[in-house]
Amino acid sequence: MEPITHALTSLALSRAGLNRTTRLATPILVVAGLAPDLDILFSVKPRASLLWSGALTHSLVGASAVALVVALVFWRFGRKQAGGGLGFRTALGLAAIGVAAHLLLDCFGVFGPRLFWPFSPRAFAACFVDWIDPWILLFLLAGLLLPALFGLIGEEIGERKKSQGPRRGALVALVLVAFFLGGRGILHQRAVALLLSRDYHGAPPFAAAAFPSAASPLAWRGVVVTPNTLDEIEVPLGPGGYFDPDRSVTRFKPEPSAALDAAQQSETVRTFLRYAQLPLASLDRLEGGYRVELRDLRWPFASRSRFNVIAVIELDGNLRVTRQELRFASND
Repeated sequence: MEPITHALTSLALSRAGLNRTTRLATPILVVAGLAPDLDILFSVKPRASLLWSGALTHSLVGASAVALVVALVFWRFGRKQAGGGLGFRTALGLAAIGVAAHLLLDCFGVFGPRLFWPFSPRAFAACFVDWIDPWILLFLLAGLLLPALFGLIGEEIGERKKSQGPRRGALVALVLVAFFLGGRGILHQRAVALLLSRDYHGAPPFAAAAFPSAASPLAWRGVVVTPNTLDEIEVPLGPGGYFDPDRSVTRFKPEPSAALDAAQQSETVRTFLRYAQLPLASLDRLEGGYRVELRDLRWPFASRSRFNVIAVIELDGNLRVTRQELRFASND
């Protein structure tokens, strides 16, 4: 998920009671909650994005190192503070909580962390929420800001200040986020079950995936895999929504060919397929050769997301690779 959600989650965790452990609890939690996204600095190129995004500092190994570094920095800074200083165990525990909250939230997204990297490239992505979810932001902001607002109003009318207000607001916000994610999970299961229950232009599905919409928890984008096609279709789950499989956008898989086999042997395609979840290839005949393009339909076909990487291979008439590249869809 995006950094603002991670920062607000760390603030809510601190205000929910962790800030009682040390005066540095809030900055430790916020820094640790944001630090795993540092791997984006190594992902400015398409190949690096496939290899490092969600891996370098999002894996259990990398995230543990991040928590240790954050704890060491704050421990050295805070060990001489008044009141006994900051203990290393306290700093490490808070940093571990901040990093763990980051990884947990990312597991609910579309581009999940590769927890067991470098031993496995598998991403743990439940696909319950989009990269930005306004509802989660709303819950967190309300839980953090409304108690302060009510406190100001209470002071104006002469009520006694309630010290537990901010803590209760943060706890309520975290509980609401947890229930919201659980509800999203139920809706995701319903969307996938609906996708698998129909035929698509006469062909039965053997796999399906549902991806969230940031605008509404009741709107999902489905991708259905049949023997010869990948179909994209909107899945409305709200009242009055009508699911019509005949409205799907059909994308045909290419017929088996020597050119496609040759492209699949290239390093670029092998790298792409290691991380793609719903790969779709297209094969075009060029003058004196062929062009193979692979996309991951985890992203909409027209998506310009910075996570959407495309593989392109060009072959000559003798099926030798003359050009191969990975590029961001935003560069099309």
